[in-house]
Amino acid sequence: MTTPLFPPPSAPLVPIAGSTQAFPVHRIYCVGRNYEDHAKEMGFTGREPPFFFMKPADAVLVASGDTPTPLPYPTLTENLHHEVELVVAIGKGGSNIPAAEAMKHVYGYAVGLDMTRRDLQNAMKKDGRPWCIGKGFDASAPIGAIVPAAEAGNVAQAGISLTVNGETRQNSTVGKLIWSIAETIEHLSRAWALQPGDLIYTGTPEGVGAVVRGDVLEARIDGLPPVHLRVA
Repeated sequence: MTTPLFPPPSAPLVPIAGSTQAFPVHRIYCVGRNYEDHAKEMGFTGREPPFFFMKPADAVLVASGDTPTPLPYPTLTENLHHEVELVVAIGKGGSNIPAAEAMKHVYGYAVGLDMTRRDLQNAMKKDGRPWCIGKGFDASAPIGAIVPAAEAGNVAQAGISLTVNGETRQNSTVGKLIWSIAETIEHLSRAWALQPGDLIYTGTPEGVGAVVRGDVLEARIDGLPPVHLRVA
């Protein structure tokens, strides 16, 4: 019988709104360029096939209180960008899930941010290398409390916004997703077997931009608990 060399890490936990239970995170999947106007501001156009990248599960930074949660400014970058996103929490796993069945696999929803070391990401793009260093760093996936799907209202048409120091930077609706929640799950589950505990960051609308130490961010999606952050 073998024993671990050191205690294995426990799964990161995200609070569930109105519950004493928490959501254990298995994997974090992210959808790239899933709003048309954001794709344009990044130099792309059209409804391209969806593509995905990942963040480590322990990149989550729970920010579910009224007081801004400290967001550590990461190393190696001088261009840290905010990207507000709807996060889909998977409660039932599966592979090759058809879009018509996809919503049965959703446990709930949360507000999240895909924080990005844009200068490092752009350098990797230029050299044709993976984006991991630009996307998958510590605390790069802030998230608020998860609301069960039955209590979240009409998330598919909800307003989504982000302010920095009270100034609106991003303001759109989830209805402008290029690939819907169901379509995203369909495509994603062809490449990976989805598991309970997976989080899907579904993409960001236009208006992404840099933040610096001391900035206060407020990310909102109608019907979900907001996320408050202070860059430290």
